Amino acid sequence: MNTLVMGGTQFNGLALVRELTRAGHAVTILNRGKTEARLPSGVQRLICDRTDHSALKKTLAGKDWDCVFDISAYRPEDVSTMIEALEGHTGHYIFASSTVIYAASSLLPITEDHPLERGESQNAYGGNKLLCEDLLIEAWRERSFPASIAAFSMVFGPHNIIPEREQRMFMRLKAGRKVLIPGDGTTLGQVGHVEDEARALRAMMQKPATFGRRYNMTGADYFSDNGYVETFAQVMGIDPESLERISIPPALMDKIYAGHFPIDDGAIEAQIDTRSQEETRSRSLFQVNRIMPRLAPNIHHWNRNVCFSIERLKEDTGWRPEYSFRGAVEQTWEWMQSTGRDQSLEFDYTFEDRLVEAIRGA
Repeated sequence: MNTLVMGGTQFNGLALVRELTRAGHAVTILNRGKTEARLPSGVQRLICDRTDHSALKKTLAGKDWDCVFDISAYRPEDVSTMIEALEGHTGHYIFASSTVIYAASSLLPITEDHPLERGESQNAYGGNKLLCEDLLIEAWRERSFPASIAAFSMVFGPHNIIPEREQRMFMRLKAGRKVLIPGDGTTLGQVGHVEDEARALRAMMQKPATFGRRYNMTGADYFSDNGYVETFAQVMGIDPESLERISIPPALMDKIYAGHFPIDDGAIEAQIDTRSQEETRSRSLFQVNRIMPRLAPNIHHWNRNVCFSIERLKEDTGWRPEYSFRGAVEQTWEWMQSTGRDQSLEFDYTFEDRLVEAIRGA
């Protein structure tokens, strides 16, 4: 099939391009041309800044595609431009959304029919993804525009452009640092491997059953915070029992999630400066997410289990994840070592050190 990938040079997009070419599809990518990447032979490239909507429509004019994968749309105006440019010119449009759209829940796993978070807890990224989805569902219902939605969730693997996730954990353990565990370490999470998700996108392609529907896209395994750390350690050849684990007390986690930071004397107090309370909380959540990755901490409290069903995707496409969580960790650690990242990466652990001081001084 003749396919177009919006983006295509980083992480999810690059994995998709490689998967499509392996399967024998003709692939064109569209981006600004600023990111270097080792693209498979035969991949064509269109140079355009998609945020220049007039230029984008000119670039796509007169071109037809069997399937368009939009990995780089983040705002409703991005999607409305694509609908306008592609209507009548593509057999399928697959939009990369996110599971951050869902409201918090104690009923697990979260399915595609779960309530959405459109309230004050939602941030700009999730809110815009929801508006993008709204446009696509409307276009499908009113004009049969052949759109499908793939809700990505905590993607894991080589070339991750968010090194603060798995790459930071690898380097923390390699350095023999203390490992901070929120509460008792039993909170459950879930990740999906980048190559599995590329295969899932290919499996959706040109399947009418997927039109007008959203699909959760993640792995099959769930793990606790303790299990996350122990799996990393085992893969790296470190005895999990040798790790110095420090529990972050629940009351302290609650304060951090409310937007409080450790200050120099080790106390946890509201930081008084020119930032608004919401800005302070966002910064706090960013810092604590470096310790243990969490999906949408602005919506899901630190001790809330967050797991998603992938049954709809399996039933409608026949796709199944190939990577277990441990397999994903193993492959990513091999990539870290083969590229020398395990020797060159550096991270700032100041927040963690302050947190340790606060816990020990309590």
